[in-house]
Amino acid sequence: MSEALEQLGAHIELKRPDCVLGWEVAYGELNIDVAPASIVDFVDFLRIDNNCKFSTLVDLSGVDYPQRPKRFDVVYQFLSMYQNQRIRLRCAVREDEMIPSITSVHPSANWFEREAFDMYGILFSGHPDLRRLLTDYGFRGYPLRKDFPTTGYTEVRYDETAKRVVYEPVKLVQEYRQFDFMSPWEGAHYILPGDEKKEEAK
Repeated sequence: MSEALEQLGAHIELKRPDCVLGWEVAYGELNIDVAPASIVDFVDFLRIDNNCKFSTLVDLSGVDYPQRPKRFDVVYQFLSMYQNQRIRLRCAVREDEMIPSITSVHPSANWFEREAFDMYGILFSGHPDLRRLLTDYGFRGYPLRKDFPTTGYTEVRYDETAKRVVYEPVKLVQEYRQFDFMSPWEGAHYILPGDEKKEEAK
């Protein structure tokens, strides 16, 4: 399998040297670093090339590296059901930089790109409807950025007694603790799995 991926990587680099910044086979998967400006053409090439046929977009996500000038990686996962192979593409982008949307090639990227925008603030140019997907209207900040504060924001929930949606400050109910998977939360009154036999023996 690794040899086939090496051959595929060499083939893709030979065919599209204008797009490929580098590639490697790691953990049984082909990883290709792509120039952000070329991502749409490159994804289309991977879809129609007879040696590739990566026609299924499995996932699109962001990764945050706050210490880098190009802070974010936009990571694309593709599957070729024709060749039974997977490929991972990575594009490094700055915080203020836009990356072209691939919705014209893969319409299923629509909600993936909206999620990356909502969680990381990654901007996709040419997206048909780039707005928040998971957070509330008017939410400020990007929750999956590593510098996002855990306090000082509001959370939204439905209050059963008030019969309406209420906004409350985010509260961390307990200080961070190391879990050993044996100690229950403070105030919890339940028997841990496996301890019920001990109770019966008494």
